[in-house]
Amino acid sequence: MRQYAGFGSARQTNERFRFLLTQGQTGLSVAFDLPTQMGFDSDSPRARGEVGRVGVAISCLGDMEDLLAELPLDRVTTSMTINATAPLLLAFYVAVADARGTPRDKLGGTVQNDVLKEYIARGTYIYPPQASLRLITDVFEFTAREVPQWNSISVSGYHMREAGSTAVQELAFTLANGLAYLAAARERKLDLVTIARRMSFFFNAHNHLFEEAAKYRAARKLWAELLLERFGIRDAEARKLRFHTQTAGSMLTAQQPLNNVVRVTVQGLAAILGGTQSLHTNSFDEALGLPSQESALLALRTQQVLAHESGATDTVDPLAGSYWVESLTAELEDRARALLDEIDERGGMLQAIADGWVQEQIHEAAYRWQRDVERGERVVVGVNKFGDDRPVPPPPFQHDPEVERRRAQFLSEWRASRATEPCDDALRELESAARGTANLVPPILAALTAKATLGEVCDTMRAVFGVHRPGDHT
Repeated sequence: MRQYAGFGSARQTNERFRFLLTQGQTGLSVAFDLPTQMGFDSDSPRARGEVGRVGVAISCLGDMEDLLAELPLDRVTTSMTINATAPLLLAFYVAVADARGTPRDKLGGTVQNDVLKEYIARGTYIYPPQASLRLITDVFEFTAREVPQWNSISVSGYHMREAGSTAVQELAFTLANGLAYLAAARERKLDLVTIARRMSFFFNAHNHLFEEAAKYRAARKLWAELLLERFGIRDAEARKLRFHTQTAGSMLTAQQPLNNVVRVTVQGLAAILGGTQSLHTNSFDEALGLPSQESALLALRTQQVLAHESGATDTVDPLAGSYWVESLTAELEDRARALLDEIDERGGMLQAIADGWVQEQIHEAAYRWQRDVERGERVVVGVNKFGDDRPVPPPPFQHDPEVERRRAQFLSEWRASRATEPCDDALRELESAARGTANLVPPILAALTAKATLGEVCDTMRAVFGVHRPGDHT
């Protein structure tokens, strides 16, 4: 069971973490704010207006220390939704553990580290694709050697589904990205069995109960087959598709928001029936803004009712043998394979992304969905049918503009208090490593431990790698 926390400051998020632990939470998940995702410090001009709005801001080691205060890092697992700056957030986490004397081999969790879907659906990339792939495989290598219980990537279809993809597209494009990452690891001559054993996946739980359950069943079968076919991997553990599921935020409505409790329950049930190993249920008021503590607790209780009262977890694959589900599973598998074949014909996933073909497929699917809703051919309860005249309630979370000012003051004091020479030396060492072929996680860790900020580390790598612009084919 997981529930996200992320509010403007690391201390506020830490308070939510500790509260959730007292309520029976068994894993922690954190989403970071947009500047952190894009490699900017909270006081950067590029971050103006975004700090404290959505997600937690992490700009320096002090922030991560606040985020993890009083949390037993050797007894909790932490999932971090971060991609372009994934090596930095992992390094921050390891640095805090090192300072506490917590052995690295006792750390458990996941870093999303899936940048390909950023070029497709979200846009929070920094560097060109080849540089991003280098950093991703650096994380593979570092975690395999230093943090063996850590999942080094969570290949995500969630965001593509939120952008409007169909179930088949989510399935095919997610697995295609996973194959691209393994191909990059093979090119680096990494041990593919070790890497595959620590890969996880992240899927969306949409509204159609049976299609979603069938999607997860097809994903497991396809992944096991593809690893054998394309990489010759026979290790049974490596071929398992382990996945986390989050209910569909794009399906929540601001109108009649309590209806979302039902939607989330159905979506969560679909994930369980399809075999998810980890689940996050959205809060019913997330269409309005960041959730209240009460709605976040209700979302957690929804998971607990499904887990402990519904009976859905009493057996593995409870829908096996159902004609409807088995036929849907086979259909989704066949259609996903056809998409994978088309990707291969187009030169592989990197080329299909560079050409804009993957993005175009998702845009067309999103258009078709919205057109069907507007025509009334697809019912959204409380929106285009069964509506009422009640006004949309106000958002439960109100942005505090003072957060940005306080963050700027804190970072100014952080920079003023550090020893300048060791920090500058560490950044120069990082730049030199980036111009070579060495694994970049250790010099990133050294720079952050020397009190360099996230933005300074990312700027150092920007100077070497450049930045990606939409339409670039590099």
